[in-house]
This record gives sequence, C-alpha cells and structure tokens, in this order.
Amino acid sequence: MGKLFGTDGVRGVANSELTPLLAFNLGRAGAYVLTKENKYTPKILVGMDTRRSGHMLEAALTAGMCSVGATVISAGVIPTPAVAYLTRVHNLDAGVMISASHNPMPDNGIKFFNSQGYKLRDELEDEIEEIMFNGLDSLPSPTGEGVGLRQELEGALDEYMGFLKSTFKGEDLQGLKVAIDCANGATYEAAPLTLYELNAELSVIHNEPNTCNINQDCGSTHMGSLVEFVKENKMDIGLAFDGDGDRCLCVDENGEIVAGDEIMAICGSYMKEKGLLRSNTIIATIMSNLGLSIMGREHGITIEQTKVGDRYVLERMIEGGFSFGGEASGHMIFLDHNTTGDGILTALQLLSIMKETGKTLSQLKQIMQILPQVLINARVSNEKKTNYLTDEAIQVKIQELENKFAGEGRVVIRHSGTEPLVRIMIEGRDAEVMQRSAEKLAKYMESVMN
Repeated sequence: MGKLFGTDGVRGVANSELTPLLAFNLGRAGAYVLTKENKYTPKILVGMDTRRSGHMLEAALTAGMCSVGATVISAGVIPTPAVAYLTRVHNLDAGVMISASHNPMPDNGIKFFNSQGYKLRDELEDEIEEIMFNGLDSLPSPTGEGVGLRQELEGALDEYMGFLKSTFKGEDLQGLKVAIDCANGATYEAAPLTLYELNAELSVIHNEPNTCNINQDCGSTHMGSLVEFVKENKMDIGLAFDGDGDRCLCVDENGEIVAGDEIMAICGSYMKEKGLLRSNTIIATIMSNLGLSIMGREHGITIEQTKVGDRYVLERMIEGGFSFGGEASGHMIFLDHNTTGDGILTALQLLSIMKETGKTLSQLKQIMQILPQVLINARVSNEKKTNYLTDEAIQVKIQELENKFAGEGRVVIRHSGTEPLVRIMIEGRDAEVMQRSAEKLAKYMESVMN
C-alpha cells in the first residue's frame, strides 16, 4: 500500500480508490491520533461538499470515529473554511472535510483539521498512515456507553456567514454589480446569501447542485462561462469559487481573468498600506509568477516562496508570524481571520478594497505585471507520477529545457499531490516557444510514465 496523504488530504475515485472501508479506517485512525490525549469524550466536526458520494463517505467515516468513542458533529454541506472556523470557535477536538475540492465529481477526498483549525502537519499525517498500515488492530473498540454518537450542528451555515460579514471593512456593497460562480459546490448557499446581505447587486450562476455537476464546466478551474456573463451583463466583478470553497479567482469588468498572484498583489499592497501586513511579507509558492516578486521589490514587500500546497504556505506563515499568503491557484490565507484558504473571505477582502478606493478591478490589478507563463499537464499513471525525479532520460530532457530558458525565465516541474499529473511550468519572454517546449516534454513524459 502506497502513501495515502497528498498535498490536501486523502483523495481518489469514490467507491473505487476511496472506498467506504478506507473512510471507516481513516475515521478510526484519525480520530484516535487527533484525540488520544483527551481524558473526556472527544468531539469531531464533519462537513462535506455537494458530491453524490459525500453521504456514503460521511456514513463510513462517522462509523469509524464513533467506533473509537468519538462524538461526531455533522455540519452537512458547508465550505471547507467553515469546518476550520467552526472547529476552532466551538472548541472541538478536530474537524474533517469530505471533498475533492476542484477535482471532477467522481473523485472525493478526506482532509483533517486539528483543534485550532489548521491542516495537519506531515508528522501527524505520517502517524495516521502508520496506524492505517500497521496498527488498526491495536486501536480501542469501546462497547456500551463508550461507543460514540452522531449529532448535528444546528445553524452552522448562519454562524459561518456571520463570521464572514464581520471581516468586511466598510458599510456594505451597495452600488457594486457582482457576479458569482459557485461551481455547484459547497458555497452555493453561503456565498450568495452573504453578498446579498451586504447589499451587493448580485447575479449568481452555477449554484444548483444536483450531486453530479460540481465543478462541471464551471468554478475557478473553468471560468469561461463567468467571463461571458460578466461581459454580457456589464458586471463590476466576477467571483469564481471551487467545489469546496477554499479558492477564489476573479474576472474584472472587462472580462479579463484576474489570477491568484494578482489578487495577492492587490490585497498584500493594501494590507501594507494599512499596517496589516506583518513584517511586510507575503508568503507564496514556487508556482507564483515572477511578476509578483517584481511587484514586491517595487513596493517594499518581501515575497517568500514555499513548495506547492497551501498547507506549506500556512506552516511558513505560522513559523514566521506572517499575516498573509496564498497560491496562484486562488488559495488565500488571511491568518488574522481564518486558519485556512477561504474563497468567500478572499472575495470580501477584495470587494472591500474596491469599495474603499473607488477603483475598478482592472485598475487595481495594474500594481502587478504578469510575465508570460505556460502550464502544461502531463497525464501519467498515478503510481508512476514521481518517476521523473529518478528517470535519467527524463532528467536529461528537463535539464535541456532549463538550459534553454536560463537567464530569461525559469522552469518548474512538479507532480500533483491530488491528481495523476506532472505539471510543467515555464516562464519566459516568448509564449509560443514556451508552449511548444512544454508540450514536447509533456508528450515524452506521457509516453514513458503510463
């Protein structure tokens, strides 16, 4: 059995790779590891997105947690950042989100939060994995009154929306024409209701989940329909969330997509101006555009980079005492407000800047210039997706590519932690040359890694 945890929990095709039995055992091992120091009955919050497999996996996960004596509190369909927030404010022992985020509907995932609402560090995930592989038989199996219960958290969504509104700077959003794409996912209620209650002139698309349409040609990974909607209806801004609501990307009033790096530049520079950007530092990842680093140098902001994954951004933020960081994909962490990426929270911070400054989004994003960047995915076997690290022939081709762009760009090769992909990213001056070069390497990888 291979490694279970990727960069964002455990993921796989539901009922094939991520089976009810695996969810049951994850519930047992996770509940034990996260609550083993307790001298009282531990309480664990569970939320999920709108996928059909969510209820199946919730039932199995809940059974596993109850089997080691935990009380499971169900929050129903709710965004991932709501699980982190509610776990923290209700002083619960852990939180779990059942979601595969931006992945297609057949996939699902399970990710854990500790009692402070933070994603687990590698050491805790390793401990859970060790039990999964070698220690399940040693876990407690209480009987009688020791068996755990399942409860429901009434008013979870309202409580989360109240928190979101409390982070908004200013009176309301009156006068702003806002379009939102809920990806038929976990934000389908929270996002429109929150913005409506802040008096935005609101239009909503892709907020009718049917258990099968999450992320289907919509949301932050498929923004074409939002772009067209913004242009046709002359909206001031379009906001796109992903399936579990921890990402946000935007469309400006001209129908141009505003990337995660540009959102970081806008919010980070505003926070610096207001004295809210601790140590005048933004934590990004190696996938962030070079333009973000240039913006930082021009505005007295340090841009630190971590390896890819919002959990690594967060770990560096906590370690260094920083207040803001994120990923080009749209994960933004405003650590003064929440402990994980939060799409609706990100949207509210951006909208408050637009409202306060009176500037359009196209004007605000001029603070940063995006350098040409090409990202190509090589679809490979999940079991072989790390082979490029050791395969000599592939390494030779990667080195040739790095030499080709040395001095006027950069090449970043990494495998996805959540999908059977190797991502090839090139930055440089000539987008056409970069595209051909990346496609050539991707085609070769696919030929030898499948």
